[in-house]
Amino acid sequence: MDMPLEIERKFLIYYPDTDWLAQFPGSRRIDITQTYLLSGEGESRRVRRWYEGGQTVFFKSVKRPLTDRTRVELEEEIGESEYTALLEQADPERLPIRKTRWCIPFADHTLEIDLYDFWTDQATLECELQSEDEVFEIPPEITVIREVTEDRRYLNSSLARSVPPSEAESREGSRTRQNSRAAETKTGGVI
Repeated sequence: MDMPLEIERKFLIYYPDTDWLAQFPGSRRIDITQTYLLSGEGESRRVRRWYEGGQTVFFKSVKRPLTDRTRVELEEEIGESEYTALLEQADPERLPIRKTRWCIPFADHTLEIDLYDFWTDQATLECELQSEDEVFEIPPEITVIREVTEDRRYLNSSLARSVPPSEAESREGSRTRQNSRAAETKTGGVI
């Protein structure tokens, strides 16, 4: 039996124009609260409350990393009572993550842009792929700061424990701030 794989790349981006996201043809807005549960070594367990279009759905999932880009992901929809019961197993070292996810169809892929309640100047963009070396495009309206696929600090399970400072905060005081931003960012294009 084939294991369900999640293959994705993740990017830190400058906070996008939410009006543009809302008007993008086929875009979807989902408000998500995810809580990480106590779990064994080498796996991540979570539950999610997913609110979209006036309806709330609940999920539980288990992820096990294979590489930086690929994980085994077992996810299933659950009822509200099971969700509430599983919250009793919440990891006390992690806070729930609250985010607004915008899903936008673009160039044969769905890009998932997560806007977190703890950042106002940056967000993340994820793209699920069929293979680790698959090429995809990002719209020119999105400015990539850098790829964070291999940076464990930007896993949601890590963000629930400790939020890295925003790129703007970490650069404050730098005299070359404008030049370094231009050198390190990429607006849209093929990734």
